Amino acid sequence: MKRVQMSRYLSLILRHHPEVIGIELDEHGWADVDGLIQGIRAGKFPGFNREILEEIVRTDDKQRYAFDAMHQHIRANQGHSIPVDVELAEVIPPERLWHGTAVKYVASIEKNGLESRSRLYVHLSKDLQTAYQVGKRHGPPVVFWIDALRMAKDGYVFYLSQNGVYLTKHVPVEYLHKVEETEMDCYP
Repeated sequence: MKRVQMSRYLSLILRHHPEVIGIELDEHGWADVDGLIQGIRAGKFPGFNREILEEIVRTDDKQRYAFDAMHQHIRANQGHSIPVDVELAEVIPPERLWHGTAVKYVASIEKNGLESRSRLYVHLSKDLQTAYQVGKRHGPPVVFWIDALRMAKDGYVFYLSQNGVYLTKHVPVEYLHKVEETEMDCYP
């Protein structure tokens, strides 16, 4: 449980609030590993060390973090609410992408489309199962499929993060299609 708390704290620092531990991210979202460890140790987790950090990065099921080649710097791969350029590659998306969400957001999505809100980008999954799991985090999931290739042909830009998440600034309503519950019955 403590590793989960440490990982969440790492996410908070590298995506949203590096100032919490007195560090800064460079323009590409990189943080100095030694400074990060020192800041986390001085604050919430006195036992935090490089070994724990390496384990968190290595075992993270969503591959949220990346080290540079020398393991001297670390950053979150996506999900930032602070302005950083994580050097995303512009890509042509597959025909369909997916977005999982909670029931409480459906009315807003059906009215306004998918908006990045506090994040820099809307996060899209490459398959229905992943979107279902993402949506399930906050109760019964609702999944939309996105006519991504048509969006790209219409001039919308897509990026692919290092950990395989597709990103775009906004998905207008006309490209969204709600997945019927019967199509998701096979997922736990």
